[in-house]
Parts: sequence; structure tokens; C-alpha cells
Amino acid sequence: MENKILLATRNRGKIAELDRLMAAFGLEVLGLDAFPELEEVEETGRTFEENALLKARHAAARTGLVSLADDSGLEAKALGGAPGVFSARFHLEAPEEFFKAQPRQDKDFLNVAWLLEKMKPFPQGERQARFCSVIAAVRPDGASIAAAGCWPGELTFEQRGENGFGYDPVFFDPARQRTAAQMSLEEKNRHSHRARALRQLAGFWPGFWAGF
Repeated sequence: MENKILLATRNRGKIAELDRLMAAFGLEVLGLDAFPELEEVEETGRTFEENALLKARHAAARTGLVSLADDSGLEAKALGGAPGVFSARFHLEAPEEFFKAQPRQDKDFLNVAWLLEKMKPFPQGERQARFCSVIAAVRPDGASIAAAGCWPGELTFEQRGENGFGYDPVFFDPARQRTAAQMSLEEKNRHSHRARALRQLAGFWPGFWAGF
């Protein structure tokens, strides 16, 4: 699979985003759907970097492909950095009454709804947040690199926009006066936490790829 690398996720939003970003290197990004027998590894790390390396090492060892893994999340200052590494499963801490009151039960909707609920006490000016990402790349021989990027912003009081995924509808970029979900994929890819992490990774990539 020359010029193909694996992104260790089945999240189609992440795959599409990284595929466009990695096209600059002449590489095609595959997701785990290309390997239906490959199980996803449990995210037991305490940091974004630990989880990213854990997923990338697992994928590289089992597929023989250079594998990338992103671990990312939203950090709200007022919540002490939560949900952080628990962003994908933040809703699981909510009480049963919260779930009964929701019109939808899909994970993204519940995570956003629970975040908005937790942020209710905080007025404008106390809603600073940032998206953070660590992208790790691992070769089948075990060599690895990792890079981080953060995207500062604020949390809205309601969802805005139809694009993106996850917390995008409530993450507002003051410099662009839009939520991440109100941006096109191209615009988001210029400014997102993953784009910032990938730009750092790009500095290491030529030597890393040449050694494979």
C-alpha cells in the first residue's frame, strides 16, 4: 500500500479532515474501516499524547502500515480543563435524569448537551476554552513522532452551525466570529487544533518517512 497511511479511527469526520491535510504530502489516509477485523484499542492514557501513541502503535503493529492516531478534546477553563481526555465520553458522567430529558441519544449530541448544562453558571467572559490535539505517527518498526496543537476560543450558549462534528457547534473562534461548525472544512483545516499539530508534525515528517 505505497503512499497510504492508516489513521487509527473509524470517525469519518476525522478521517476526512486528516485526508485533506495529508494530501500535501502525497499520501492517502485510510481509516480502520479498511481493516474491519482490526479492533480499536482502549484509550487508557492519562494524556492526549499517551492515547495517541497507544492507538498508533497498536495499528502499526497489526497492519504493517505507517499509522497515525489523533487524540484530541475540548478543555473548558471554567471546568478545570474538563472534559479533556474524556471528551468523547463526557456524557457518561451525567445523571439518569439528564438522559431522559434529551430528544436524541447519539454520543455527539449528548456530549454537547452535557457540556452546555455544566457551563450554565458561567457568563460571557468566563467561557474560555480550547481544542487540543496530539497527532502521533508510528512506523511498523516502532519508531514514533508526536506533535501537539491547540485552538483557543470560547464556548457559546447554544449550538450554531451544521458542519463539523463533536463539539464544533459550541466552539466559537473570536478571530473569525464563527463556530467551528459554521466554517467550511477548508477553513477549519487552516485553523484547527489538528491543523496546528500537523504543521508541527510536518517538520519531523520528511526524516521520519524517509527512514521507513
